[in-house]
Amino acid sequence: MIESVYVIIPAYNEAKILRSTIQSLSDFNLNIVVVDDNSNDETWSILQTLPVYALHHVINLGQGAALQTGMTFALGKGAKIIVHFDADGQHRAKDIETMIAPILSGEADVVLGSRFLRKEDMLAVPFSRRMLLRLAVPVDGIVTGIWLTDAHNGFRALSREAAQQIHLNENRFAHASEILSQIHHLRLQYVERPTSIVYSEYSRAKGQSIWNALNIVIDILLRKVFR
Repeated sequence: MIESVYVIIPAYNEAKILRSTIQSLSDFNLNIVVVDDNSNDETWSILQTLPVYALHHVINLGQGAALQTGMTFALGKGAKIIVHFDADGQHRAKDIETMIAPILSGEADVVLGSRFLRKEDMLAVPFSRRMLLRLAVPVDGIVTGIWLTDAHNGFRALSREAAQQIHLNENRFAHASEILSQIHHLRLQYVERPTSIVYSEYSRAKGQSIWNALNIVIDILLRKVFR
């Protein structure tokens, strides 16, 4: 892979899994930026021992804010492609090559991962979450103007030009829909690519609850109506 790819990893209380997540990326000649969102476990001390750019929020701001901090830093370092990658071990490092290929070829400005382009990936998603994600797709489409096969997949790749134009104001999980709205508003070219998600006991425990995800959808709809 090319050296100007920067992988942004927002981290909050990920001490148990962070080292193995970074290790999975270490063979791919990538620049890794981890933003510790004021964790209250050993995340920050572990980062000091890893071959990454370690950034720290002095207060907890949320995943969207951590991604924005990481993107701003990476752009300042000259990143040509920025990849969003979760800290909890759900994403596979080997999928990054597939994600950045449409940007390298000039096909797209933004590449969005999807768990629903291949049957085997879809079946790996727990049934209740699969149903919720299916319901969220038309909501996201109506609200953001971007119609995808997957909703709120945190695996993304952005060209430098796209990352320079996108600015996240939604600090917490609603940033996923905000990114789509900005892609639509800025008329950026986007494609989806298949990604495999590893659902371990740890990642399931760390992930959003179904009710929290529903609250995000409601919040997005209310903002759309009353803005």
